[in-house]
Amino acid sequence: MDRIMFKSKIHRARITAAELYYEGSFTIDEELMVEADLLPYEKVAVVNVNNGERFETYVIPGTRGSREFCLNGAAARKGTVGDEVIIISYATMSDKEARDYQPTVVLLDEHNAIKSISREVRHSTIVDTRLSEFANG
Repeated sequence: MDRIMFKSKIHRARITAAELYYEGSFTIDEELMVEADLLPYEKVAVVNVNNGERFETYVIPGTRGSREFCLNGAAARKGTVGDEVIIISYATMSDKEARDYQPTVVLLDEHNAIKSISREVRHSTIVDTRLSEFANG
């Protein structure tokens, strides 16, 4: 069985620009893409913390070190400059891989500078207990 798992995210990025008349995508500082393990044209889910909008698009690299987060095309209607967003990528992996996988979380400050990078995962005691009970029959 394969599972679709949370692979990485950029947490609390602030939108720096919105270009309505541009072919759709989301421009992200290339340095931040690398830290979050995002490839050019990779599909992402975007959650706007300010207005609750959720949408899918793909990412394209912006100027390295610019701290740019630019909504392009129709996505420009989903947020405004200054809104905080969470950019989430997912990956398909085997059940065995999924149980050991640790996603990457890039947490940004109010200027889109890296505050921390985490590769730790917190396992829920509920999930762990249920798995243990299931295994013990």
